[in-house]
Amino acid sequence: EVQLVESGGGLVQPGGSLRLSCAASGFTFGRYAVSWVRQAPGKGLEWVSTIASTGTNTYYEESMKGRFTISRDNAKNTLYLQIDNLKSDDTAVYYCAKMGGGSEYPDYWGQGTRVTVSS
Repeated sequence: EVQLVESGGGLVQPGGSLRLSCAASGFTFGRYAVSWVRQAPGKGLEWVSTIASTGTNTYYEESMKGRFTISRDNAKNTLYLQIDNLKSDDTAVYYCAKMGGGSEYPDYWGQGTRVTVSS
């Protein structure tokens, strides 16, 4: 079965950095686009970024550009999200999601990893 397991979250001070990981299994990772989506406390899901199957194209929600960097290592079946200069508003559960064949809608989600930005 498809599995997506996020890790790397934790408590970080404002201005700090964090690299989140998502280990994928149960599908041919390199054939699919994958995304990061987050959910802040009391808020709805917010798309963060998507990376194409080969990694040649990346897409970011406009407000995420600059501080967020999505990448993937297909040989390791792993997706990454580097977050720099963390802000309090970045506090959220971060989910990785496998996109369907058309790369427009997610069809599988991980359990999420929690990021808390606080001094």
